[in-house]
Amino acid sequence: MIIAALIFAGLAAALHVYIFVMESFTWTTPRTRATFGTTAEEAETTKLLAFNQGFYNLFLAIVAAIGIAALATGHVGVGAALVFAGVGSMAAAAAVLLASSPEKARSALIQGTFPVIAVILLVIGLLF
Repeated sequence: MIIAALIFAGLAAALHVYIFVMESFTWTTPRTRATFGTTAEEAETTKLLAFNQGFYNLFLAIVAAIGIAALATGHVGVGAALVFAGVGSMAAAAAVLLASSPEKARSALIQGTFPVIAVILLVIGLLF
């Protein structure tokens, strides 16, 4: 179960690195604007906010990745804590998105599914 949890945590981290790239580097491009549903004017106005938010996503991915590496090398306590912190924060952010913008439920599900699965599997793996 722990290996499955680490796979899902890795998928969550990879997705958040992709989100980082979109928010921090390609925010004003037509493809990214279509993904996030923003106009050219909105993207230009929110470019600095998106840049900063992208780095939050990157840092969560890094925390999760370090946790994955720690767990994979036998450092169960530290690794589990870091994976829970990284993917738990990703899942919480998805919940906030869903609660604050129900019309963005699809985005919240995309952002939150891998992290929630990782948390559930890691809990099961550590308990049994």
